[in-house]
Amino acid sequence: MLRVAGAGLLIAAGAIHLDLYLTGYRTIPTIGWLFLLQLIAAFGLGLAVLAIPGRLVIASRLAAAGAAGFALATLGGYLLSVWIGLFGFKEVRTTAGIVAGLVEVAAFVVLAALALAPALAHAAEKGPPGGAAAAPSRFPARISPPIARAAATTAAALAVAALVLLGVAVAGASSPAPAGTGTGLKTTTIGGTTVLTNANGFTLYSFAPDTPAMSKCYGSCAAYWPPVTGTAAAGPGLPGRIGTITRTDGSVQLTYNGHPLYTYIGDTAPGQARGNNLNLNGGLWHEVRVSR
Repeated sequence: MLRVAGAGLLIAAGAIHLDLYLTGYRTIPTIGWLFLLQLIAAFGLGLAVLAIPGRLVIASRLAAAGAAGFALATLGGYLLSVWIGLFGFKEVRTTAGIVAGLVEVAAFVVLAALALAPALAHAAEKGPPGGAAAAPSRFPARISPPIARAAATTAAALAVAALVLLGVAVAGASSPAPAGTGTGLKTTTIGGTTVLTNANGFTLYSFAPDTPAMSKCYGSCAAYWPPVTGTAAAGPGLPGRIGTITRTDGSVQLTYNGHPLYTYIGDTAPGQARGNNLNLNGGLWHEVRVSR
């Protein structure tokens, strides 16, 4: 039961990271590759824990211990990305991220219990039915009770600390921030195309499912594609029509020629347009081209 539960939790965490990878993170430099490696490792370790039978005591323990350490390390990476950022990218608070963190804590607890399970040592020493008892095997096939108790206490303390740190990180994490606040819109040229940007030079995008009067991007979608909120006037020489719509939370979102405007968290510097032509979060995204 521990083996199935631990493997299932680790694979579930990998599935969440797969969804995050496919719905936005794959286009973020370095972070995208890390997400891909992370989910491959999660699936691989989960399957290893599930496939290695308990009678292979040493291999089973090592697989469980490695998977438990991986779950804890993955959570640590998430906490660092929330607090200080990694490779120029800082994580925002999303439901998927919180759920993945909780699943990883649970996976660590179950897999650590599997690695320390006394039943494994008992089975190893008991030997085959009707036969003579096998000679006591060496660590990690056989773990003495004092060491097992100390390891269990340490694992429990790490799990509690991980939950506390996750709670602190989530409470202190920023929500998706407004991308524009009344300082004017500008244009820039990217790949020979003149596109609309916010005052900081970040490319603005439109979402195909939107209508001129309504945004269809909320929840996790708005975490990856922060809506441009506030009021802004067209900059000098900027053609087109600037307008606003009211989002369901009461905030005012800017529109250009009837398209609600967004930025993309995958753009980490001005002049980038990594979100252009992506089919994510329920529809196609396009850089907003400036009409002349």
